[in-house]
Amino acid sequence: MVQLSALPAERALDSRWLLEELLREGRISGDDAERILRVPRFGEEAKLHPTEWIAAQKSQDLANPGKYFTPETLLNWLGNRVKQPYFHIDPLKINVTAITDVMSFQFAQRHRILAVDVSPERVTIASAEPFISHWEMNLEHALRRPIRRVLAKSSDLDRYTVEFYALARSVRKATTGDSKVSAVTNFEQLLELGNLKDPDANDSHIVNIVDWLLQYAFDQRASDIHIEPRREVAHVRFRIDGVLYNVYELPFQVGMAVIARIKILGRMNVAEKRRPQDGRLKTVSSVGAEIELRLSTLPTAFGEKMVMRIFDPDVLLRTFKELGLENDDYERWQGMINKPHGIVLVTGPTGSGKTTTLYSSLKQLATSEVNVCTIEDPIEMVEDTFNQMQVQHNIDLDFASGVRSLLRQDPDIIMIGEIRDLETAEMAIQAALTGHLVLSTLHTNDAPSAITRLLELGVPSYLLKATVLGVMAQRLVRTLCPHCKEPAQLDAAAWQQLVSPWKSVLPKTGYKPKGCLECRNTGYYGRQGIYEILLMTESVQELVSETAGLDSIRRQAMKEGMHTLRLSGAHKVAAGDTTIEEVMRVAPPAQHKA
Repeated sequence: MVQLSALPAERALDSRWLLEELLREGRISGDDAERILRVPRFGEEAKLHPTEWIAAQKSQDLANPGKYFTPETLLNWLGNRVKQPYFHIDPLKINVTAITDVMSFQFAQRHRILAVDVSPERVTIASAEPFISHWEMNLEHALRRPIRRVLAKSSDLDRYTVEFYALARSVRKATTGDSKVSAVTNFEQLLELGNLKDPDANDSHIVNIVDWLLQYAFDQRASDIHIEPRREVAHVRFRIDGVLYNVYELPFQVGMAVIARIKILGRMNVAEKRRPQDGRLKTVSSVGAEIELRLSTLPTAFGEKMVMRIFDPDVLLRTFKELGLENDDYERWQGMINKPHGIVLVTGPTGSGKTTTLYSSLKQLATSEVNVCTIEDPIEMVEDTFNQMQVQHNIDLDFASGVRSLLRQDPDIIMIGEIRDLETAEMAIQAALTGHLVLSTLHTNDAPSAITRLLELGVPSYLLKATVLGVMAQRLVRTLCPHCKEPAQLDAAAWQQLVSPWKSVLPKTGYKPKGCLECRNTGYYGRQGIYEILLMTESVQELVSETAGLDSIRRQAMKEGMHTLRLSGAHKVAAGDTTIEEVMRVAPPAQHKA
């Protein structure tokens, strides 16, 4: 290696200098450093920032045995040396409007810098070159505020500089010129004078905003997109792993134009804003995967609110183990859905994963030897291995009449989106009695409550005994991020509350969330299901009557092996997949004694 020397001011980083400094601090072996220096760089590789180039060579970080260098670890190390801390650019936490007002796009690109935080006291500027500072004085003079410098990944700077400025430019150009005009509509109508042009839903800038919104949601693993009108703005929020995050504030007229654009794409009535509407949209992610979106609008005090539910077809390719259904619960579920006839019910609130469970099960059952038909409101995901029909209330095609029609289609397996009334329940029972397997959903808190719910609808107990094979209740819990979870001692009192009414030994160790770049510092990454499965055995059937006691059914089911939702969650806590707090957040408490 050459003699160690400091990098001169106003010089870009180079790989040789970085390797020499890493070698001097004992962070890299001499062999690795020499190997990296000998690797030729051609084409796109020659454009890589030195930190990203070194990380790409897969060399051991001697300060972290068993781990390779990453751009983040290199920038953290460099940032500590030059007193410019590493900053991870999280788009969910960036005020795009504020940061793009700091400097022009041309200035940001020329100097390869980006504002990442703006306050009255100072402006934080990210760059990948800590020793280049000739732009600082001019920018401080223009801003009349001090600048705090941080380091960021070069690839992130290149990507987000283009994305943020393109979004801000589209929003600005789509906004009407007169900022004094109130955007209040519906309940608080205001007379507007003059010839003011609202943004057109087909305007290229609105198209760009919608494209960005959808792509951004896919990148962030969002399950839902909310566009919510308020008095002067429209809030955009994403639901990620079951939790809503604020993403952006659009000017009111732009937000309404965005909703209009999405309604056009979803073949909804753009002119009708007084009634709730439903639609669907199929698009393609950046990696080429087809993604289905279910659209829903709702008239509110300040205009139409839109929610887009994102359905990733890849969920149908996941195994039941990946969904969280395993061991005894998996065996029980397989035993129910592989029966030739009868009714299998899945219960839980909205967003608890019922649709994914049913679709995954139908995908397994839909072989070439059977005819699988569904009646849904609306069709959640289009799947070519079975026949799907959508409820159409405007022509009196509801669940009950839909099942009646399906029975004339020679089906083997029928999926009913939801049993909401006695007529639909009776048609499901009729289908089961005539030799069909029926899968459906109910909205109840736990599995035993599904039996009493059907009795309350007016279904005779003898028909329930003859047709219902079993009930599965489920919830979704956030799973701990595998990249950063830390061992932790579990709280004994909380554990006993979780597993009650069973007595269970406290695991020697559990895990707690920490937070890292992979999970956006939440400590959680993805979700899994927890399950409670009730089998309609002979002893449970004996307890089913018009005066059946919910508690007696629950106790008997538990004696025969039914695990409560909380106990199912406790197994995942013991396995290190989630936390006690997360299970107790989503699972109802035990209301009985063993």
